[in-house]
Amino acid sequence: MDNKKLTQAKRRQERRQRFSAGLRDMAAYHPAKALIPLAYLVIVALAWVNRAKVLTPLARGNDLIYHSVSLSLLLVALILLPEIIIALGTPKRSAEIQAALIAAGFVNSARTPPMLFSIRRAKEQGYMYEFDPDNIPLSHWEKDKEKIGAALRCRVVSVKLSPDGKRMLVHGISMRSTLPEMVYWKDEYLSPDSFVLTLGVGLLGNRETINIANTPHILLGGSTGSGKSLLLKLLLMQSLQKGATVYIADFKGGVDYSPAWHRRCKMVFEPQSLLATLEDLTSELERRRKLFFTAGTPNIDEYNETTEANLQRYILACDEVAEVLDTTELNKAEKKLFVQIVRQLSLIARQGRAFGIHLMLATQRPSANLIPGEIRTNLTFRICGRADDILSRIILDSPAAAEQIPPDSKGLFVTNMGQTFKGFLFGDSVLEQ
Repeated sequence: MDNKKLTQAKRRQERRQRFSAGLRDMAAYHPAKALIPLAYLVIVALAWVNRAKVLTPLARGNDLIYHSVSLSLLLVALILLPEIIIALGTPKRSAEIQAALIAAGFVNSARTPPMLFSIRRAKEQGYMYEFDPDNIPLSHWEKDKEKIGAALRCRVVSVKLSPDGKRMLVHGISMRSTLPEMVYWKDEYLSPDSFVLTLGVGLLGNRETINIANTPHILLGGSTGSGKSLLLKLLLMQSLQKGATVYIADFKGGVDYSPAWHRRCKMVFEPQSLLATLEDLTSELERRRKLFFTAGTPNIDEYNETTEANLQRYILACDEVAEVLDTTELNKAEKKLFVQIVRQLSLIARQGRAFGIHLMLATQRPSANLIPGEIRTNLTFRICGRADDILSRIILDSPAAAEQIPPDSKGLFVTNMGQTFKGFLFGDSVLEQ
């Protein structure tokens, strides 16, 4: 088929899609729009009934002319009806948005952008944009939220397929939508689910969470004053409330942690102590491996449910992982110790999920080589606060934090899953409860 025929086929397909979109828009989202074609049909019907008054003088008694003109006008009227429905299935900003998608580079393999079918108000907040997926997989829509948001001039909250799998639904909110300056922790925010931790308030007023039973290890980044240390403490506080044993590796001597933290957690201040702690954790991992095998259970939750053993989860946190993993100016003995520490961390990163042993590593240092690849690969949930482009790309593999978080913001975070949230503030008195 030549290019001309392909273009014609494409246009016919687009018209069919616009027609279907128009019908769907009237039936499901904007019933008032149905008044437009209905009013048109009423006008056509009235004109048909009264056609003799207009056409008879023109035809001058010639029945052939009368009937020919009548049928021609009826045919034109019926042809215009689909055009009206197609127009209803074409949003005002459709051409503008599709041009913006091309400019942003969000196109399919044929270099064409997805077709916008409708724009409607979302039930929660903002707008729902309905697109033809146009052979672009869902994973690409999710990965390119920033490009889509730039084209729509909004912040994309979520992307999902319609229930029938034929349309892509993009939920966007205004760039002017802001989160509260500060949000405070309440005891009721502690999730009853194991082992779900609450991160903060999302863009829609919802509470964003992470289930570390499924996503076991966290990499947290942000520049000085971004609030990353407070967010780490928020996650650790909830872990303590849920009965986990928490280790905090802090080579600054724990000065950033009040006495309440020292009482509730196991503090680690030196590399040799960290290695000993890691060896204890990997020994526990091996012990649990045997227990789970004997019980025929694949993970800690099922083991506890089956045996009622109530095994605790273990969490190793590091507020500045650079202090642990930086090999600059190390002597031979210290480098040997470093290799052992990395080996133990790698084992926990690879195998800790099933056995309830987790890592939460934070950093503000923009160094791509800071965290060895075998550890980094398993830090699958990543959070970044205010950061420059380099640190944002290191943590999130994208510039999202640098682009979306204002330079004077504190406590605002973006995740590699596309969540944006404001972290909760709390006092250390919560630890005394």
